Amino acid sequence: MCRWLAYSGTPVLLDNVLYKPQHSLIDQSLHSRLGVETTNGDGFGVGWYSTDSDTPAIVRDIGPAWNNRNLREIADHVRSPLFFAHVRASTGTAVQQTNCHPFRHGRWMWMHNGAIADFQRLRRDLCLAVDPALFSCIEGSTDSEVMFFLALTLGLDQDAPAAVARMAGLVERTGHEHGVEYPLQMTIAVTDGVRLWAFRYSSQGNSRSLFYSSQVESLRALHPEMTFLQDVSEETRLVVSEPLGDLPGAWNELPESSYGVVQPGSDELLPFAPQPA
Repeated sequence: MCRWLAYSGTPVLLDNVLYKPQHSLIDQSLHSRLGVETTNGDGFGVGWYSTDSDTPAIVRDIGPAWNNRNLREIADHVRSPLFFAHVRASTGTAVQQTNCHPFRHGRWMWMHNGAIADFQRLRRDLCLAVDPALFSCIEGSTDSEVMFFLALTLGLDQDAPAAVARMAGLVERTGHEHGVEYPLQMTIAVTDGVRLWAFRYSSQGNSRSLFYSSQVESLRALHPEMTFLQDVSEETRLVVSEPLGDLPGAWNELPESSYGVVQPGSDELLPFAPQPA
């Protein structure tokens, strides 16, 4: 499987989140504690929004994140209020740039950890459900990218949680039609550049790990010695496959079959269930 993180809040250098924490995403690419695989070296990607563009920039490569000089250079110089980062462990599809996350379409950005079970058997039916106007935009061969374009087909622009629920319902229905008992395993991050949605769900009810950071105000009270917390807004939030460190009270597990919304104003935590497409 994979490891990923999503950041939203006060603009920061990517280095502060990708490299500096005790158990950073770069460390997780070699020493994952909660993933299926310890090593996630089948490519990486970062995507970020700047203040003068509505569409994200994406950089992806097939090599491991831990020794990539270009990623190091980007992290030292790019400052962003909203960014994604992903380290990949392939579940069977090719190690190639177009299979690395995050994926982008217009203002939307998407990344995934998990799998569609027996995807090669389901792939044709699922691809045929993608809007023909979008189909040519699929560049790679992963289940993750197909899930993204199914969500776009099913109304991501209008209602992101409903579109993801319909996508999950379509994947499960198609899987069951092919005799797959538990078709879907997913933790997903998706953003339009303003709001960030994070989903945790699996057909078997045993989803991959996903955590979100506590409110900054609470962290300041718990850890007054962490002076850097004075420089970030109270709306700053991280969503991660596994915690970036062992700071007590800093991380909360996203409940099974739920999703969170990080947005201007109050964030939300809500139940998630697949819906008919």
